[in-house]
Amino acid sequence: MERKGGVGVITLARPERFNALDVSMARDLRKAALQYAREEGVRCVILAGGDKVFCSGADLRYVRDKGVEQDFAYLQPGGRAPEASYGACFKEILEYIHSTISEIRRASKPFIAAVKGIAAAGGFGLAMSCDLVFASEDASFEWAYPKTGLTGAESSTFFLPRLIGLRRAFGMVFLNPRLDPRQALEAGLINGVFPSEKFDEEVFVVAEKLASGPTRAFAVAKRLINETTGIERLDLHLDKELRNLVEIAESGDFSEGLEAFFAKRRPNFEGDGE
Repeated sequence: MERKGGVGVITLARPERFNALDVSMARDLRKAALQYAREEGVRCVILAGGDKVFCSGADLRYVRDKGVEQDFAYLQPGGRAPEASYGACFKEILEYIHSTISEIRRASKPFIAAVKGIAAAGGFGLAMSCDLVFASEDASFEWAYPKTGLTGAESSTFFLPRLIGLRRAFGMVFLNPRLDPRQALEAGLINGVFPSEKFDEEVFVVAEKLASGPTRAFAVAKRLINETTGIERLDLHLDKELRNLVEIAESGDFSEGLEAFFAKRRPNFEGDGE
């Protein structure tokens, strides 16, 4: 977290895992977003990643290893962790990510996603939940969930059809294209593209402009737009995404998808969920 005048910058900084979120990182992200959303002196927030990746979503290695025991200890009396499962690991991570997304949408100030490199799966959802999204010339956007046999989560099934329409949304979900910044801009997923070498500076110029603007009017306009697009139902939808992804994570297809992902081979999905 870094404060620059009226702009708060939250940077995802776990490059060795492609900024994937385990429970600890997801918890820290929620705390950071909550702090800047509530801090009066912060009038605009930038959510950024590293130079090569924005965020690749939930940490699949953490899920494959079924988490860290102490992350689950609070679930049982006496602090004795229950036997973890793929679904339980996802649930722990997604509860924090979903809470972060809900906070972003409720915040009475603009949130900007600054995307360099890949934004995939949960990283894609995090970016789409922000008010504005800017991409560097080397950025890319991918739904990515089908690679491991998962349903969408992290608000992605909520915002995608609202941003690009029903037909394009199904194209993203079923065909899983990787969009470059110009394609993402044309589709309506992002607001603009900046040169890679000047990206941070250009995004900060936008943030400073917003931070020095009529922030009370921005807050009211954000609330009204949220209402007219049905975003007051977001929390209910996030709960549905969580339940469905946790359920599918216990399926045979996900086990196969996870094994294939780390073996770097094509998965053999059977589709029966058993």
